[in-house]
Amino acid sequence: MDRNVRSVDDVLKLMDSLFAPGADRWTDDASGWWDGFYEDRSKPVPFFVDKPDESLVSALDRGLITPGRALDLGCGPGRNALFLASRGFEVDAVDLSPGAITWAKERAADAGADIRFHCGDAFAEDAPAGPYDLIHDSGCFHHLPPHRRVSYLQLVERVLAPGGHLTLSCFASGAMGSEQPDAELYGGAGLQGGLAYTPESLRWIFSGMEEIELRRMRDEPADSPHFGEDFLWTALFRKPDGSGPLTR
Repeated sequence: MDRNVRSVDDVLKLMDSLFAPGADRWTDDASGWWDGFYEDRSKPVPFFVDKPDESLVSALDRGLITPGRALDLGCGPGRNALFLASRGFEVDAVDLSPGAITWAKERAADAGADIRFHCGDAFAEDAPAGPYDLIHDSGCFHHLPPHRRVSYLQLVERVLAPGGHLTLSCFASGAMGSEQPDAELYGGAGLQGGLAYTPESLRWIFSGMEEIELRRMRDEPADSPHFGEDFLWTALFRKPDGSGPLTR
């Protein structure tokens, strides 16, 4: 008989186990699934391109964010980490997949970029600790099961400096991703490749932060120097100075 729950962390891990290893997971035991995903670099996967998010470029160009210390959360092949480094940021980049980190390191070496890469679970104790002026997340958030939003907000609260910014891109409701209610996701169907969000749900989840911008990502043509897909929301939030906890 197993009785192994005595903390909130134990509860979260138990709930993780209700989702099969794969894109529905953001813990170390899913790294093999993601390695398989990144194995064929020639696949026509939109975010395999070596281009930064148009929303990230736009925020920098308009002065909404300024260079400082940045965390690229779920960095994949490193396209946004490389861009941030090229614009003067000191960059830490984390991803579960050793294959993704290997690819990102190769790109960084080719570009002569000095980026600290970390392979592992962003929520683990040995993950990069900050403080950061910017957290950039392009596609990590929508792969989290509902209970891990708590971990995500705690991560932002812990490592983002007061006055720092979170830039986020995630599946847009009506365009991409599962729209099942949170409670139904625990019945065995899983996340079905990722969760869709509405502007209202994003504003509610991140209600402890100041909304700077929330819009659909621009659809960028193939010859654009930037990545853009209009099935994504893109958001920019600011952590208020002296803010309270982001979770209750």
